[in-house]
Amino acid sequence: MINAVIIDDEHYAAQALVMLIKKNCPDVTITAVCNNAKEAVKVIRELQPQLVFLDIEMPYLNGFELLEILAPVSFECIFTTSYDQYAIKAIRFSALDYLLKPVDAEDLKAAVNRVTGKRSPSLEKQMELLLSRFQQPQSAVNRIALPTLDGLQIIPVDTILYCSSSSNYTIFNLVEDQKLIISRTLKEIEEMLEEYRFLRVHHSYLVNLNEVRKYNRGEGGSLLMSNGATIDVSRSRKEMLLKKLQPGK
Repeated sequence: MINAVIIDDEHYAAQALVMLIKKNCPDVTITAVCNNAKEAVKVIRELQPQLVFLDIEMPYLNGFELLEILAPVSFECIFTTSYDQYAIKAIRFSALDYLLKPVDAEDLKAAVNRVTGKRSPSLEKQMELLLSRFQQPQSAVNRIALPTLDGLQIIPVDTILYCSSSSNYTIFNLVEDQKLIISRTLKEIEEMLEEYRFLRVHHSYLVNLNEVRKYNRGEGGSLLMSNGATIDVSRSRKEMLLKKLQPGK
């Protein structure tokens, strides 16, 4: 059995999650429900849960600030949140799990299944990356956590040359001819990297503009990348690309 704690300042949301977990996640035992952050710190230190369902938007201390107090974090964490683009992006960047409120039963089961196996050896690094992103300007954090078929890899953003779509997966093409297959869609990756110099130039390609060496004219045209790869450009994305490549014009 997995011992879990729920932290949510909204009483009804917490109770709804308790019922969903009891109905859909038989391997999870809720050992405590906390409705404020101060109580949660004490409970987590006493009970040492294996899993915490953590609301992000709470008064006095939000979920990220609570994790800072508890660092180093020794438990798996599933965040719960109403839609908050910045928070979700930070969580995705760290390859951690989140659930949107109101919580869907299938999403809950999928998230629990992902985190209730063996404790991830990269958990500490994921939490460090998450908190660094929360504490600093977004562009100052230059690492991203990527769930691969073999586990989790944390890489510098500037080692990514371009990303290509493969159904529900994304292929990361990195420096020195390295490739990673990631279980995320290209749309998700695009949202994660949008504050860096990455641009979706085709429905199948997201490129690091710093690694573009030449634009070849054509209906949409194509890009020559620093590793010699040629990337097609969609006609609909050509104008935006040229603006990004020639910002002074």
